[in-house]
Amino acid sequence: MKRGAMNHSVEQNVRARQLRSEMSASERRLWEQLRKKRLGYGFRRQVPVGPYILDFYCAQAALCVEVDGEQHAQAAWRDAYLRSVGIETLRIPSLDLFDENAAVFQAWIRKVRDACQSRSATPLPPSSCTNHHEAGGGSRPQPFR
Repeated sequence: MKRGAMNHSVEQNVRARQLRSEMSASERRLWEQLRKKRLGYGFRRQVPVGPYILDFYCAQAALCVEVDGEQHAQAAWRDAYLRSVGIETLRIPSLDLFDENAAVFQAWIRKVRDACQSRSATPLPPSSCTNHHEAGGGSRPQPFR
């Protein structure tokens, strides 16, 4: 990440703290899989970067994971800014996190893990980044945008 990208205001810190306590149901479901290095990579939630607050951020892979609802109307501007500071964004449609048979949800979890693996300076061996809750199936995840 480029120097200055992590500069943010006191107001952003307060807003990020508030967002952490008010996560949506889809964000909470995803956080259960990302927290405590369950995928082999550390994630933080509601991280201020420049003028934005990222839903989930993995510093090791310089990867932002966004759960999309209507609130991200300026997604193209946001993604361009994040790319300019070395952060790639993976956007997950909120409704995909509530797939009835869990196949689409698990496909997204694999997509996040694979993105971390490919972007990380020190990739983990395959056995250490296997999700112990992983089920088979699903094919909805889309490439980076």
